[in-house]
Amino acid sequence: MRAGVIYRKHGSGWSGDRARAGNFIRVTSQALILSVGHVSRRFGQRQALSDVSLSVRAGEMIALIGPSGSGKSTLLRSLSGLSLIDAGEGRIEAFGLAVQAGGKLAREARAARARIGFIFQQFNLVGRLSLFTNVVLGSLGRIGAWRGLLGLWPADVKAAAMTALDRVGIADRAGQRANTLSGGQQQRAAIARALVQQAQVILADEPVASLDPVAARRVMETLKALNRDDGMTVIVTLHQVDHALRYCERVVALKAGVIAYDGPASGLTRVILIDIYGPEFEDVATEGLPA
Repeated sequence: MRAGVIYRKHGSGWSGDRARAGNFIRVTSQALILSVGHVSRRFGQRQALSDVSLSVRAGEMIALIGPSGSGKSTLLRSLSGLSLIDAGEGRIEAFGLAVQAGGKLAREARAARARIGFIFQQFNLVGRLSLFTNVVLGSLGRIGAWRGLLGLWPADVKAAAMTALDRVGIADRAGQRANTLSGGQQQRAAIARALVQQAQVILADEPVASLDPVAARRVMETLKALNRDDGMTVIVTLHQVDHALRYCERVVALKAGVIAYDGPASGLTRVILIDIYGPEFEDVATEGLPA
């Protein structure tokens, strides 16, 4: 498979078609919640994204996979406006609001981003603050920064923080400094903060890359529970393909900045993954893949 070829489901088999705008699978009948159209991004001589189009519907849990440098983190960060796309016809919308277009953040970006929780690989917590304080910071977009600076958290926000911490299984650690917690606990705290933010979409960028297998499984199970039980839309970039197969129904794979596969996790085969990853395949290989 060359960059620019997309694998799509046809009847009982898979075939490769030349990628083009809008050439993706819409796997649910839910409302459109995120839309990416003709997005490109170049860093110096490297083309991170090249004319990428994608749609996401409410309630999906999508894995973004691909070899190192394929553009998956750039795409994820672009969805929330953390990374600007190139000037041109590219456009990203969330909840019907423009996030960015033509290489610039849109006026509606702040309103859209308030409904998107972003989970970073390195947790992005304030280590000297308690776990509880880190989590209530998710409410700043609603209650105002000045109240947060003074620690004037409304009672409903405090209750929401403890509920969120309980939901991710670390309420008993609420009073501890964030930097005394394990990596898995800190990552679950970041998820709890997104819950207090009242995010409708969670974007998680390699959330388990630096965790041990047990902690990684707990974080992925937490994200899956939010998707399954609360209908939360989750998009997660992953290095290990087995996590994508186990927890996500839809997989979007990037190769050299273009979408190389978009479809159900069950459709990924060893041949497709070797095509996508090339020499990296052994690093991400998983048992039980169909040939």
